[in-house]
Amino acid sequence: SLLHELIDIVSKNGCLLLNVGPRADGTIPEEAQKILLEMGEWLRVNGEAIYGTRPWCIAAEGPTETRSGSFSDHKEKAFTAKDIRFTTKGDTLYAIALGWPEKDFRIAALGRKQFARGIIAGVNMLGSHETLSWKQTKRELRVTPPAVRPCEHAYVLEISLRK
Repeated sequence: SLLHELIDIVSKNGCLLLNVGPRADGTIPEEAQKILLEMGEWLRVNGEAIYGTRPWCIAAEGPTETRSGSFSDHKEKAFTAKDIRFTTKGDTLYAIALGWPEKDFRIAALGRKQFARGIIAGVNMLGSHETLSWKQTKRELRVTPPAVRPCEHAYVLEISLRK
């Protein structure tokens, strides 16, 4: 959930402040270490979609609504593959799916009817060496995921744009 929060905040041009309180002897609790190491592993594979990026014209799409404010973190619903967050860098658009699809990733914001900002030249998944099958229709961009998940928690589609 903390990783999903990071992705959501970065897609909206924000930053996440982590508060990790050490014990009296200065050591970091094992539970906090585990969370930080998992986030670090995800960033090792997918950090390109976070570091040095800018928000895209749309921050997000999907059915799950996020809550804000004090003590709202326990009221969150689980994200699905339909929940997508967007970042951009240069001629690359990153679509970060917050879940794994049953069949295909489907991104409505990148259908030909809605997406007039450029032509999609290619689609890859960060952390995967498999060639992805994809198709842009009027209504959506459909991407068949690789056979093997490259990481846990969130999956980054790297979309190359031609202008």
